[in-house]
Amino acid sequence: MLDDLDRRILRNLQADPARSIPDLADHLGLTASRLSRRLEKLREGGVLRGSRAVIDWQALGYAVEVSLRVTLDKTNPRAFDEFIPAARQIPEVLEIQTFLGQVDVRLSLIARDMRHYQSIYREKILYLPHMADIEALTHVARIKANKGLPI
Repeated sequence: MLDDLDRRILRNLQADPARSIPDLADHLGLTASRLSRRLEKLREGGVLRGSRAVIDWQALGYAVEVSLRVTLDKTNPRAFDEFIPAARQIPEVLEIQTFLGQVDVRLSLIARDMRHYQSIYREKILYLPHMADIEALTHVARIKANKGLPI
């Protein structure tokens, strides 16, 4: 699986993903070519799946975050298959999770303000197929949001 060097590389990438390969290699006591080979091995093994820009949606004027807990009409065998693609089409939906239990799906969405949220809810959410019940939870504070893994 992972050796100590792989774990050191991953910890450093999590801490500063924008760090250049030569700088990271120097920090780890490696050559840039050896670090590049290790990174390629981690990519090929599926451990590293690319890099992405993390955009602060609040800096773009979105001030409201809502979690919608949805129960689907499970009498329809295609409920999940039709609900999920329709929910993906709503640009303000940032995340879709499915569950086993009373709640079937959780949608995490953002809006500029409550008026915008109301518009999204009335014009888009309520038209999603096969919903039997929906509960909205307005986000107040993020207490812990650790994206790094304990490597």
